[in-house]
Amino acid sequence: MLKKIKIKLSKFTGFVFLFFLISSVIFAGFGCKPEVSEKTIEINQSANEEKTDTSASSETGPPETTIATQTSQSEDESVETSSLQEDTVKEDLVLKIESPAFANNEKIPSKYTCDGENINPALNITGVPEDAVSLVLIVDDPDAPGGTWVHWTVFNISPDTTLISENSAPDGAKEGVTDFGTSGYNGPCPPSGTHRYFFKLFALDTTLELDSNATTDDIMKAIENHIIGSAEIIGTYSND
Repeated sequence: MLKKIKIKLSKFTGFVFLFFLISSVIFAGFGCKPEVSEKTIEINQSANEEKTDTSASSETGPPETTIATQTSQSEDESVETSSLQEDTVKEDLVLKIESPAFANNEKIPSKYTCDGENINPALNITGVPEDAVSLVLIVDDPDAPGGTWVHWTVFNISPDTTLISENSAPDGAKEGVTDFGTSGYNGPCPPSGTHRYFFKLFALDTTLELDSNATTDDIMKAIENHIIGSAEIIGTYSND
């Protein structure tokens, strides 16, 4: 009887030991899983953070580039606009002389010649340099048989002058002696063929210390080294 009890206890002890052994293995297995899971979560979180950083940097990069590009384009447009404005201003400041009576290289109406009233045509002046002190007007005919023939000289014209009216000289200006031997305007009167008549305008940085007896040579010597701008308009005329 005692032997049977010892055998049963021995078997029971074996079962208990086996039970605890199996339980230890099982619980050890369950205990490892959380550690693996936590590591996995940490790895996933780290990967997600890297993705987020990469995404953020990729999202942040292009706008900065776009802004820089837009700024560069704006600066280029500003430079182009500024350059265009400067060109416009420069074009506006180019000295010009025109006439409502005839276009450049066109025929001068007979009214302004020896065949008509022999009065000067109206002349418009624009683009006078800001630092101009006076203007000079010389009208001559380079096609005359004996060489250039002077028809009109006017000097010490105010730089504010924008119009020389028909049949008049600018107020305050002086008229010099022409090749006709007199002062004042004498119109085209070619002996033959078609002649060109140059209306030459000069902007000076000074006024001329000359009187109404000044010849064309006197005027040309006086304006030497003082010309800061010039312009001309050409008219033609023929008696034929």
